[in-house]
Amino acid sequence: MSTSALVLTLFIAWALFLLVLMEGIRSYLVLSGRAKSNEFKPDNSNLSPFLQRLARAHANCIESLPVFGGLLLVAMLTSRTGLTDTLAPWLLFARIAQSITHLVSLSIFAVNARFFFFAVQLTIAVYWTLALLAR
Repeated sequence: MSTSALVLTLFIAWALFLLVLMEGIRSYLVLSGRAKSNEFKPDNSNLSPFLQRLARAHANCIESLPVFGGLLLVAMLTSRTGLTDTLAPWLLFARIAQSITHLVSLSIFAVNARFFFFAVQLTIAVYWTLALLAR
C-alpha cells in the first residue's frame, strides 16, 4: 500500500472516529435519559459546547474529504503517488491537529492555530493539484 493510500484510509478512519465518538455520546445521553432520540439537531446546537465542536470537527473532515481524498485518489489511479506520498502524512497530521484543536477550545489562539493547520492542508492540496496537472 502506498503512503498516499494509507493516508487516505487513515483520513477516513479519523472522520469515522469522530462520528463514532459523537454517536457514542449521543447514545449515552439517550440511554441515560438526558436526551430524547428525536431531539438531536445535526449541528448539536441544543447540546453541550463540546458536542457542538465535535459535530463541526466531523463536518470539517467530511467537507474536505472530496478535495484532499480526491487528489490522493487521482494520484493513485494515475500511478503518480510519488507526487503525493511525501506530503500525505503532513496533510493527515494537519487534519488531525485541526480537529483536536477544534475540540479543545474556541479561544483566539486555538482558532488561529486551527486556521494554520487548515492553511497547511490547503497549501498541500494546491501544490498537488498543480503538480498533477503539470504532468
